[in-house]
Amino acid sequence: MFDTLLIANRGEIACRIIRTCSKLGIRTVAVYSEADKDALHVHLADRAVHIGPAPARDSYLRADRIIEAALATGAQAIHPGYGFLSERLDLIAACEANGIAFIGPSSSAIKAMGDKIRSKQIAREAGVPGVPGYDGTDQSPDTLKREALRIGLPVMVKASAGGGGKGIRKVEAEADLDAAIATASREAQAAFGDGRLLIEKFVTRPRHVEVQVAGDKHGNIVHLFERDCSVQRSNQKLLEEAPAPNLKPETRAALHEHALKLSRAIRYDNLGTVEFLVDAVTQDVFFLEMNTRLQVEHPVTEAITGLDLVEWQIRITAGETLPLGQEEIACSGHAIEARLTAERADEGFRPDTGTIALWREPEGLRVDSGVGTGSAVSPFYDSMLAKVIAHGPDREAARRRIADGLDRMTVLGPATIRPFLVDALRQPAFARGEATTLFIGETWPEGWRPVGTDTLERDAIAAAIWLSGPGTAVAGPWGSLGGFRVLAPAGKRGTSHLALTSGGETRRLAVESHENGFRVIADERAVHVAIEADDDRTRWSALLGGRRRNVEAVCGAAGVFLRHDGFEGRVEIALAVAAEAAAREARGHGGDSVRATMPGTVAAVHVREGESVAAGQVVAVLESMKLFMDLKSPAAGTVTRIAAKPGTTAAAGELLIAITPSP
Repeated sequence: MFDTLLIANRGEIACRIIRTCSKLGIRTVAVYSEADKDALHVHLADRAVHIGPAPARDSYLRADRIIEAALATGAQAIHPGYGFLSERLDLIAACEANGIAFIGPSSSAIKAMGDKIRSKQIAREAGVPGVPGYDGTDQSPDTLKREALRIGLPVMVKASAGGGGKGIRKVEAEADLDAAIATASREAQAAFGDGRLLIEKFVTRPRHVEVQVAGDKHGNIVHLFERDCSVQRSNQKLLEEAPAPNLKPETRAALHEHALKLSRAIRYDNLGTVEFLVDAVTQDVFFLEMNTRLQVEHPVTEAITGLDLVEWQIRITAGETLPLGQEEIACSGHAIEARLTAERADEGFRPDTGTIALWREPEGLRVDSGVGTGSAVSPFYDSMLAKVIAHGPDREAARRRIADGLDRMTVLGPATIRPFLVDALRQPAFARGEATTLFIGETWPEGWRPVGTDTLERDAIAAAIWLSGPGTAVAGPWGSLGGFRVLAPAGKRGTSHLALTSGGETRRLAVESHENGFRVIADERAVHVAIEADDDRTRWSALLGGRRRNVEAVCGAAGVFLRHDGFEGRVEIALAVAAEAAAREARGHGGDSVRATMPGTVAAVHVREGESVAAGQVVAVLESMKLFMDLKSPAAGTVTRIAAKPGTTAAAGELLIAITPSP
């Protein structure tokens, strides 16, 4: 067994690996970029080594710096987690050259399965059925387009070296093929250094089902049952469960047998996952790919088997045989995992960033997280903050437990998809175990929206908390005195005129101070609110309209992070005069400019100052949390200013390119 292990990763998976190492008595070494110097995994490890600037290409993707850190700290093994270098042959080669154990399968297995084109060929030779498609060596756009039309639309255009939803496009119309091929190839090249693509027929009612396998260096291979991961957005999983619901016994058996046949064909020797598409109507099974690493969703398999899969990985790498044979591995109950990401589900799952003002986990559930109150969420890495896992004696019990637990969880600061996850878990189709990969689009064809709340009630509570908060607000007497009280001797009440903004909408309020609270007036409606706070001023009791509400909130100078009655987000608050001045300044920048749609890094700028552009022309590309977005000119005109250069970071709404419309 190893004495010291370096974790070549960050966030929740780094923290997860540290827990198992602590149980086994193994010292841990964390690595971190400049953006992660105060991250949770850095504090939990026994040692931590700085490996470079914030961008992953300069830190977590630098195998040379990972090896240098391992040698400097005496680490005998490196665990890559998932993503980053977990399936990169250069790290394995460097480990072998320096006598360091790589916690994962052999390089031959990774090479065989890392290339999707080659993996499909191996699967066919092993008798494992695949989706009809094209995986040839001719990668010219014309050939790819011709093959897609031969297969028949709709098709999936997919990166050969890809994973994690990168470099994948669904194409339903011939007119969209050229753009899909170009974009998928560019995204694949940026994410994996390999722009090759393959084409697959799109299964009309697909379920995404995968089988967990484990093999040792002595030729033993077992499966640890299957998981259903059908609820996805942008080809990335959001809800995962084990075992998969509503499968025929023969379908379940076929999945296990196909996974074992493929694993034996490449002599697989660690933890891995064989992924399949299952036709929800016919239950036909098609091989997709094999991930030669630990999966994000491994906790649901741990929950139904009672096993520690990270421990299995470490013991296998150390040369031990598998702890259990196939007949000794049992499935108990049901488990569901939800991925909590920093995204705006109501804005097409747009990534969000910022500092977490309040992080409160639900009791009674497993939460694998890499953040806490005060953690910074940056645009440099994946948007996932944590995984929430529930286990129950049956599927319905697990579903209720995770939905209720997420309902009790609070994350204030960057927006998260927590409210969306609760809604999804309670949808009838999911409750019946009938979700396919089309679940989100079919359930919310116009996009998901949160439950509506009483805006005046929410604003009244937010304003009362803000006006009661220490250090509230505004410099000078207007802020320090709250409601201005020059007229107090004459018996007049002090009144604050406020502007509140949330969800892109600004509202005006008049707030009158009372001895026992505030009277809030807006749009000819008035409510009275009185509030009390707990000791740490994160839990508040609001008496409004004779009814008491319990809310969670964190107050700051520029507003309140609030969770109340279905709303969870930031309410920006300012004195009305200050808000109006800021609005005038913003209007001065012009309404036809191109701004960052989300926090991110400017990947490319395609125009120059003085250049003429057409409406809808792509003028820049923004990268955020490993996703690329084309930014288009809102109108025909002339570029008058380039405010951001490639490689620079931008906040959401920040001006990137100013365009003067044509007369």
